[in-house]
Amino acid sequence: MQNSLKKYFPIFALPTAAAFAIGFFVPFLMGIYLSFCKFTTVTDAKFVGIDNYIKIFSDKTFGHSLWYTAAFTIVTVILINVLAFTVAMLLTKGIKGTNIFRTVFFMPNLIGGIVLGYIWQLLLNGILANYQKTLTYNSAYGFWGLVILMCWQQIGYMMIIYISGIQNIPGELIEAAKIDGATPQQILRNVTIPMVMPSITICTFLTLTNSFKLFDQNLALTNGEPSNMSELLALNIYNSFYGRTGYEGVGQAKAVVFFILVALIAVIQTRLTRNREVQQ
Repeated sequence: MQNSLKKYFPIFALPTAAAFAIGFFVPFLMGIYLSFCKFTTVTDAKFVGIDNYIKIFSDKTFGHSLWYTAAFTIVTVILINVLAFTVAMLLTKGIKGTNIFRTVFFMPNLIGGIVLGYIWQLLLNGILANYQKTLTYNSAYGFWGLVILMCWQQIGYMMIIYISGIQNIPGELIEAAKIDGATPQQILRNVTIPMVMPSITICTFLTLTNSFKLFDQNLALTNGEPSNMSELLALNIYNSFYGRTGYEGVGQAKAVVFFILVALIAVIQTRLTRNREVQQ
């Protein structure tokens, strides 16, 4: 068996490795190089050192988008995980129609981001029209519109992961806690949450990265209006690269900074929650 694996391993591994190199690794390295260049196409790139990175810090829209994205991420990570966990707890109590509820809650995740953005734009603008307002009237309207959209889309997906974690809790632990006189709140805090920490790690990681990288919903819902004040970081990078002549290199530099930020945040979050798993 081992000889067969060694013999056929390259046949199965090489196509995947080649696709990864062509589709991700090579473009990634080219992107890093281009972030130090001024260019309009890849063929006319001219090395300019760290000028593009210096321009990032003089771009007020980038700073605003960074803090706007950070606030959006914090709010959505908390709301999505708390609500998804709450729904998962309710749907593991053996109530009638559990499978139907699970399907209904999960369905929004199957709809594409652009479509969701336009659907919620129509809905929210229809409600705000009663008050002579729109989503683009103020950045706060766009912010909470994005929060509602993101929660509606992601809660069902995270719920499935939490349900899986809750159902894997040994029944004897819960029974033992009840026999010892533990209240439902104590069981939740001292048994359920520690036992589902692997699920919490996964869901926190997914919501954190998805929120920080959000693009298509932002584009469809507000397109950064008014005056780029509801512009998340991914949309700011897109607008810099494609919307401002001569800023292609700056947009690429922003993309590199964006990658570093997301990677750092994801690594820190994963380490913190995994350490929590070990402690429990």
